[in-house]
Amino acid sequence: GGANVARVIAELGGRAELLYFSGGTTGPLYDGLLAQYDIVRHRIAMQGDNRIALMVHELSTNFEYRFVPEGPVVEPGELEPVHEFIENYEGDYIVASGSLPHGAPDDTYSRMAAVAQKKGIRFVLDTSGEALRQTVDHSKIFLLKPSMSELEKLVGERLDERSACGAAEKLVERGAADNIAVSMGKGGAFLVNAEGVVRMRSIHVREASAVGAGDSFVAAMVWWLSQGHTMHEAFRFGIAAGSAAVMTPGTELCRREDVLALYENGVTRVHG
Repeated sequence: GGANVARVIAELGGRAELLYFSGGTTGPLYDGLLAQYDIVRHRIAMQGDNRIALMVHELSTNFEYRFVPEGPVVEPGELEPVHEFIENYEGDYIVASGSLPHGAPDDTYSRMAAVAQKKGIRFVLDTSGEALRQTVDHSKIFLLKPSMSELEKLVGERLDERSACGAAEKLVERGAADNIAVSMGKGGAFLVNAEGVVRMRSIHVREASAVGAGDSFVAAMVWWLSQGHTMHEAFRFGIAAGSAAVMTPGTELCRREDVLALYENGVTRVHG
């Protein structure tokens, strides 16, 4: 997730710093792939192999299948350089994206968020499961980006759009997050913060692959915010990036020209 966010920011014209694990026989391959992008890379060595996921697009049905194997176990000692980096980092945003590796404590992101808050850095989180729960329960998040299913698991009940808005509003009211952007796939997304709720429909595009749409959404929001735009404009820019990612094959993310065109011309309906 973090690598995808950094790639999208680079594609949009920014320059992100990426902190990532690399190791085993597949680590050098991963390093080489990341070297293609204008990203400041901070490699953290690990003993395990980087996992390789497989996406299959079946032409006869147009279905997409994702095969994501179990990742390596990261030892507690291998995590310490990550926390040391966060402690010494000076910047405007920290984006924590993706599931935690096996072996990482559930409070890993919560620990990062606490450091970010202490340093005045905006912490952005896109994760799931117990790592999401721990961070929401014990930290202050600037921007939280759950999917509808992730929000359901967090609150422990089935949600429709109305009840999902209510659940997000409660999280904002209790101070868990300043802004919550809930993605609903083809249904679009909604943004909840102290100013209220903004609902935007997805932009209808020709679909090639949904891989990386959520990462593109998060990256575009953060980059647009860093350029001085409002949260609502960043939300609309994120919708454009997520839709642009759907237009590309699974080996790509969004393209800058598509994002800008959809942002300027894409039809989205806003409901306050």
